Amino acid sequence: MKTINKLILILLSLTVISCEDIFEEDISDDTIETVSPKDNTVIESNVVNFQWDELDGAKKYRVQVLDLDETVVLDSLVTKTSFLCPLSPGNYQWKVRGENFAYESNYSFSSTFSVVTTSDLANQQVILSTPDSNIYKNTASITLKWQKLAAATGYNVEVLNTTTGESVYAEENLTATSVALSSTQLSKDATYQWKVRGVNSTSQTLVFSTRNFHIDTVTPPVPQNSLPANNAVVTNNQSASFNWISPTDTGTIQSPIVYTIEFSSTNTFTTLLSSTNNATTSYQQIFTTTGDYYWRIKTTDAAGNVSAYSTPFKFTVI
Repeated sequence: MKTINKLILILLSLTVISCEDIFEEDISDDTIETVSPKDNTVIESNVVNFQWDELDGAKKYRVQVLDLDETVVLDSLVTKTSFLCPLSPGNYQWKVRGENFAYESNYSFSSTFSVVTTSDLANQQVILSTPDSNIYKNTASITLKWQKLAAATGYNVEVLNTTTGESVYAEENLTATSVALSSTQLSKDATYQWKVRGVNSTSQTLVFSTRNFHIDTVTPPVPQNSLPANNAVVTNNQSASFNWISPTDTGTIQSPIVYTIEFSSTNTFTTLLSSTNNATTSYQQIFTTTGDYYWRIKTTDAAGNVSAYSTPFKFTVI
């Protein structure tokens, strides 16, 4: 009977795995129609807006941009039917295909296009470099950087505290491509938006290029061990569930957090048996050797703030 049950479980597992293939539409004979840029298009901008028709059955689209020597300069997987991308001046060709879990369509027919420089900034954009969008930092100093825009003679830069609506930094016709902010501007924990616009004597980029970042200097509260209770007994070679309580973060910015659970055979944790990061307040562990053990938790947020360890709990594996 046990053998039969195992066979049934195996068959059910194979059925679940193959369901994705069964229900995915076969798009392997399809070809996507591109919309823009069309063949031999000349683009007077530093960014290119690739567009194509939707393909039934495709979950994502792979966009490839190549130079005229067939060297791939861009390979991106996107979910929409358009993709905005900065490119240096030059001659290119591009193509796109649809993909789902099980199948890939044919690539579209390649279209060639050229990117050329122009003094008119109206159709151009400033390309932001660092920091990444929506990054969390626990320091009140940060350097904003962007790529040089060839036709721009200067940049208008502003930084806003979006939590209060306050402008904490503003500069016009800045010739550098970076700004170093300090605690003078970033004195409060908050979400900040930075904006850069390219300018010259006759034109400016139509929109500001923008990104957000978050300053969070508050240490997360110390988690509290819950189950198994202190001095509990855990059964050898069976999965045990370790649970803890995470008190509410009191900071203005509540960065995403991760928990680190540690096990040791000593209450001083001088030697760790394991240390694992976990996104939830529960963790499963199997112990294969009897004896006394200890466990504790700490919290680390996305800004890099680290809590103290929880009070260790002892448990005995029998």
